[in-house]
Amino acid sequence: MGKVEETRDGVEFSNLGQPLFDGAEATKRDLVDYLDAARDQIVAALAGRALSVIRVRPGQPPFMQKNLPKYAPEWIDSVTQWAESSHREVRYAVCGDRRTLLWFANQRAVEYHPSLFLGDRPTHLILDLDPPAEDGAFSLAVQAALLVREALRADGLEGAVKTSGAKGVHVFVPVAADTGVEDLAAATRAVAARAERLDPALATTAFIREDRGGKVFLDSTRAGGATVVAAYSPRVRPGAPVSFPVPWADLDRVSPSDFTIHTAPGLLSGADPWAEAMPEPQRLPDDLVAEGHTIPIARVQAMHEGKRRAARARKSS
Repeated sequence: MGKVEETRDGVEFSNLGQPLFDGAEATKRDLVDYLDAARDQIVAALAGRALSVIRVRPGQPPFMQKNLPKYAPEWIDSVTQWAESSHREVRYAVCGDRRTLLWFANQRAVEYHPSLFLGDRPTHLILDLDPPAEDGAFSLAVQAALLVREALRADGLEGAVKTSGAKGVHVFVPVAADTGVEDLAAATRAVAARAERLDPALATTAFIREDRGGKVFLDSTRAGGATVVAAYSPRVRPGAPVSFPVPWADLDRVSPSDFTIHTAPGLLSGADPWAEAMPEPQRLPDDLVAEGHTIPIARVQAMHEGKRRAARARKSS
């Protein structure tokens, strides 16, 4: 650790003048200042949830950190959970205050990916809209988000929307406290399928990238143990953009580059537009859940299809 240059809320900072990462157009100090300026809004999005972060050390590629390091201060809250992806117990940090957030800032944690659970219950139905990698891709994601909204409204549901901080869009629908994980996953698949049917030339639920045909991928796999980058979290992308809430009426008037660690504090002005835009928790309609249970789980279906394609390739070689 370098020489201590500044202390905030008992957290010591060093190397504040270092570039944050290649293409960030920002320093470590800029990250610290942004996270501190938006701390109330960010902590509100993270509090009570197991937290994974993406850190960027000088001269190294970004990496995701799930386990809270042994050298972390004892005052950081944590929770131990089973991680299905790594098949082991993981001790996650829980960020519920300014001091914890500042400690992560000094660790050069740029991205904040909270669990979709509070305790043992899921809190939102989430669709991650991933457009193709091409110019104007964000406008395609916006069009797909409006399809998702139409599909939700047809079943009496409302959601909030934010930029992903990259080229995509996230739609969040808060759900009733007694919503089961399997029913939530099923409903998510059904919403994606219904949105796809509204405009199959624009949107697709195809999990295998080669099958998407330049369409926007309606990713319905975020239910369960997955994470989604938090509202107000910076991203490891050129210009250090921020995942930022946008009113539905303004979605087609913005660009992801409008929201960066430099511009976001001035746009917030002490408000929390993500909390303000979020509807009350809603009960998932029976028809939506029932349809979803008839739709194969995308990852499982893709895995079996991959094996079939590999077998065909071996036979033809």
